[in-house]
Amino acid sequence: MRGQVRRAAHGLALLLPLLSSAAQAQEQVPGAEAGFKTPSLSGLRLIEQLGARRRPDRDPPSAPAPVETPPDLNARSGLKPLVPVARWQASQAAPVPDRWRLISNLGLLPDQLLNPYTQNTLKGDKPIRGHDEFLVISAISDTVWEPRQVPIPVAAQAPSNPAASDIFGDSQQNVFVSSAILSLVYLKGDTTFRPPDVELHFTPVFNFNHAQVAENRALRVDPNESRTRRETFIGVQELFADFHLRNVSDRYDFDSVRFGIQPISLDFRGFLFQDLPYAARWFGTRDNNRWQYNLLWARRLEKDTNSGLNAINRRPRDDDVLAANLYRQDWPVLGFTSQALVAYNRNREGDDYFFDRNGFLARPASLGTERGRAYGVTYFGLNGDGHFGRDNLTVSGYLASGREHGSVFRDGRRDILAGFAAAEWSRDYDWIRARVSGLWASGEDNPYDGTANGFDAIFENPIFAGADTSYWIRQAVPLIGGGGVTLSTRNGVLNNLRTSKEHGQSNFTNPGTVLAGIGADFDLLPTLRLSTNFNHLWFADTTVLEVARNQGGIPREIGWDLSAALIWRPFMSQNAVLRLSYAELLPGAGFRALFPDENAYSLLANMVLTY
Repeated sequence: MRGQVRRAAHGLALLLPLLSSAAQAQEQVPGAEAGFKTPSLSGLRLIEQLGARRRPDRDPPSAPAPVETPPDLNARSGLKPLVPVARWQASQAAPVPDRWRLISNLGLLPDQLLNPYTQNTLKGDKPIRGHDEFLVISAISDTVWEPRQVPIPVAAQAPSNPAASDIFGDSQQNVFVSSAILSLVYLKGDTTFRPPDVELHFTPVFNFNHAQVAENRALRVDPNESRTRRETFIGVQELFADFHLRNVSDRYDFDSVRFGIQPISLDFRGFLFQDLPYAARWFGTRDNNRWQYNLLWARRLEKDTNSGLNAINRRPRDDDVLAANLYRQDWPVLGFTSQALVAYNRNREGDDYFFDRNGFLARPASLGTERGRAYGVTYFGLNGDGHFGRDNLTVSGYLASGREHGSVFRDGRRDILAGFAAAEWSRDYDWIRARVSGLWASGEDNPYDGTANGFDAIFENPIFAGADTSYWIRQAVPLIGGGGVTLSTRNGVLNNLRTSKEHGQSNFTNPGTVLAGIGADFDLLPTLRLSTNFNHLWFADTTVLEVARNQGGIPREIGWDLSAALIWRPFMSQNAVLRLSYAELLPGAGFRALFPDENAYSLLANMVLTY
């Protein structure tokens, strides 16, 4: 009891000076003589005076006197003198004209146009005009240095080594690529809770690429050309307009349309089609975004040969994609998204004779009959991505059915019937994520019959089993003896025997692909990750390879693809990402039957800087 009395007395002693100061401040309130009620000195009224606030049932008081800080305290602390807590008359005279600039108008967070982490008009934090028009500017520098070893044929017309008598030459290559990406986005509409009313995108890319090889005719068709190539190219990767048609619920489910050159990905991991074509797309959501739909028509653009960018100065390809997909979130369990997809690819390039910028024949493929092909194929797909409790899972399955006119090894019409399945499981154990991957794409068992059974995508870009860290996915391994045909294309996992992913046609007469892999990601530091992948690869069927190479008894095993990558984000953000990876292919019996008996490797150093 005595302790409570002492504490109460001590508290009263501390409160009396405050009450006295408040009473003096009350006597100095201007306008008190004009009829305002004299406020009491209760604790509530004291808080109202100091904070310039009022209870809803009270008349507004006049502005309190500024709270001044003693000069010696400012000097000791290094703080600026305190400003008045509030100015009541100013706040009542005019409402806040622009809520976007409220913080900077108070002097709390001024604009810094070169700092993307502060209030920045160039990053869409504030409108550029009115109250609902925004501009978002992004700049990305993407630089790659890549020494690698890929089988290269000796140029029969003019070999770099006059004593060369084999079909394989020096496999060393060195590539340097730098891209400067500028993204300009205009938004109109209050986007706090709903999609923008209008969205305009323009993304040009400025590319410089340098390649050096050890064999003649590896870079250009003319063997007299240098073994070094330097080129620049400007491509347009985005140029589209997006219009918000309507809201269909009070939770801002919507319908929108988009026209122009735009990014399209038909599934979660880029197995079937991931590109930047010219397209018209109708899309929207329902049931609080649980249902999402897309209706799409796309026409593929011709690519620049050496940069892979859209070449809008060239006529678009006669290759169309019609697709419809439907997503359902949280089905069949919470945290998992399921998707159903139907896509139709119509190609009418059977009469084309297209040569790429390096002079090589890209359409039709220099393989078999070397005649043009036209085809129409429908893909039926089921995909899923998400987690079941602690287990992360991605699954994908496709059935391809259609018809092609003209074939690689046979004239006339062939029916297309092929299948594809892939799955990747992972689970987090504290700072480690373990991963298991599996993929199967059907292969052709008889290239002369009336059915094509090799699965091929429209334009793949798989984020799977290590992606471009993997040697087999990253590199385009040529089929020696087949002209400009490759086993698998660059940034592709399927053994489809195309000339290239950018210029070639889908080929359903191929040996197919089987992959089984394990991997793990290790978060060594908050800014540093080590990613490892160990994949074992096979051909599904080698009959087509034996016919193409006129070589019997080719085994199915490709070999082990081993890779590791260090990813460093020094600022714990995506504004600076540095990656160093190494991949090596330990050849199996099938690879050794096609190529020299030596390990193939790839070193990749990549730096991405983003504003």
